[in-house]
Amino acid sequence: MPKAVVCRELGPPERLRLETFSSAPLKAGEVRVAIRAAGINFPDVLMAAGEYQLKPPLPFTPGMEAAGDVVEVNDAADVKVGDKVIVKMRHGAFSDEAVATPSQLTRMPSTFDYAEGATFLAAHGTAYHALIDRGQLRHGEVLLVHGAGGGVGLAAVEIGKLLGAVVIAAASSEEKLAIAKARGADHLVLYDREPFRDAVKRITDGNGADVVFDPVGGEVFENSMRCINWGARLLVIGFTGGIGLARTNLLMIKGASVLGIRAGEAVRRNPALGEVRIKALTEWAEAGKVRPNISHRLPLEDVAKAMRLLLERKAIGRVALMMG
Repeated sequence: MPKAVVCRELGPPERLRLETFSSAPLKAGEVRVAIRAAGINFPDVLMAAGEYQLKPPLPFTPGMEAAGDVVEVNDAADVKVGDKVIVKMRHGAFSDEAVATPSQLTRMPSTFDYAEGATFLAAHGTAYHALIDRGQLRHGEVLLVHGAGGGVGLAAVEIGKLLGAVVIAAASSEEKLAIAKARGADHLVLYDREPFRDAVKRITDGNGADVVFDPVGGEVFENSMRCINWGARLLVIGFTGGIGLARTNLLMIKGASVLGIRAGEAVRRNPALGEVRIKALTEWAEAGKVRPNISHRLPLEDVAKAMRLLLERKAIGRVALMMG
């Protein structure tokens, strides 16, 4: 019987359990996907703890993205058995199989393996939405990427370089910065070596960053306002380091904007945005211009250990769960 990770009580990752379940028959318009890999995102950890904005009724299976093979189709358009696909879900991906509709599926790039397919669209989609739809990053501008060793951070480094920006990558270890450099970062800032605001001013001859990509929050966000250029856009991706406060005097002096980033919600409200985004990302993937960096691949039963890698900042890029 197929297995799935089940959350029956909210809390730390160790409360999650691997359980078997019976496959449900497909309704018209649905497909069944045998999942080969699933990507772990920070919202998965928050959702299992009851700390995310989406709170599914218990019990539920976490997991927002997966990749695998279509094994059954019931009157669903443009999908056939044998297709290799990426599955986008709000939850339910940490399982041996998923029932989905064609709108939840994207053809997996031929250049990717299953783990890469399963760790692609959430992080790269967020970076795309942040830098292009919201930040309107232009060629030649300076992009400061915080948390550049994480999944969304590395995606922002890659896409920033594709857009012609000068990319400053900031991270907590030399190992993470080495990966960021390999993905195109022009300048590297180690948080413990010097205050990043000083480093950014030094690198930019005192001008500051034009766009700040911030999945960290807290003091990192607050200090970012002190190393920005006129007209800067500060992109709020998340707050793994706490919630930061925006000092309105600093924003006014620099004519700056703070923009909240919710890539998934933006597509739910305007599906056309998602079509453009996925088309661009898959074309870049096929051309070898973007690729997830996966530092760990673990079996499904090690889901708690995999989540801990994110919580303890030990992952570089993405963590994938492997099925079968």
